[in-house]
Amino acid sequence: AVWGVESNYGDISGKYPLLQALGTLSCEGRRQSYFRGEFFTTLRILQRGDLRLDQLKGSWAGAFGHTQFMPSTYDRLAVDFDGDGRRDLVSSVPDALASTANFLKQAGWQTGMPWGFEVQLPPGMSVSGEGRRNKRPLSYWLAQGLTRADGTALIQENLSSNTPAGLMLPAGATGPAFLVFKNFDAIYSYNAAESYGLAIAHLSDRLQGAGPFLTAWPTDDPGTSRAERREIQQFLLQRGYDIGAVDGLIGDKSRQAIQQEQTRLGLNPTGRAGQQILRAFRQEQARRMMQ
Repeated sequence: AVWGVESNYGDISGKYPLLQALGTLSCEGRRQSYFRGEFFTTLRILQRGDLRLDQLKGSWAGAFGHTQFMPSTYDRLAVDFDGDGRRDLVSSVPDALASTANFLKQAGWQTGMPWGFEVQLPPGMSVSGEGRRNKRPLSYWLAQGLTRADGTALIQENLSSNTPAGLMLPAGATGPAFLVFKNFDAIYSYNAAESYGLAIAHLSDRLQGAGPFLTAWPTDDPGTSRAERREIQQFLLQRGYDIGAVDGLIGDKSRQAIQQEQTRLGLNPTGRAGQQILRAFRQEQARRMMQ
């Protein structure tokens, strides 16, 4: 799941030469000392011979490889899993995935334990002060009347009544609710954002055959599929916007173009590639074809 989210399984791992990117960030911006450390770590990686200079391309902020390690993370946690004597997160999928597994293990991942699961809140339950960090025993949540969203027992698998869990409500009390455990915190440490952690956790479940979340996300602008996002990008290209490739990945140029089109169409200029803008584009195209 990390591999898929970070680089689309190695397809998009970044195009910026690491030494240039980190050298620039070492001399400009608010985190110069941090990026200076990453710059010198990159030099040590090259000095050891694990990777060549031409292999070290990544994001503008210095993350590289199949699972987008920063150089200091690579230095601490990368492993040679294919046994060729080099820790290669760029060309070796085994090294990249094993290094990511090592990251999660060192971050506290507990084998055989779930990251969490979707739950149903009882009517009128107060969620003030609850969150990922405010963990309570599962017995507490059971007493509060929480159930799993799929109707199965709250305590199962390798869990006990004393297992600590936090209640996470990424879209507020009317959206999907989750009880999350220490394994979610391990995912969170990979990229400190709850939305990121939830994306990784959910994708990992889907890869194992689980279904989508059962509670709908509260929004007046539902999301779009990859194919629908490509369709939106095609409309933007037809309108003359320079947004790059039609790949279903909504970057800054696409968002800015969507904002301009939303303004033109009298919609709230959120920049979101949702169903509202797609529906408006389709209706506009249908009207043109009828003229």
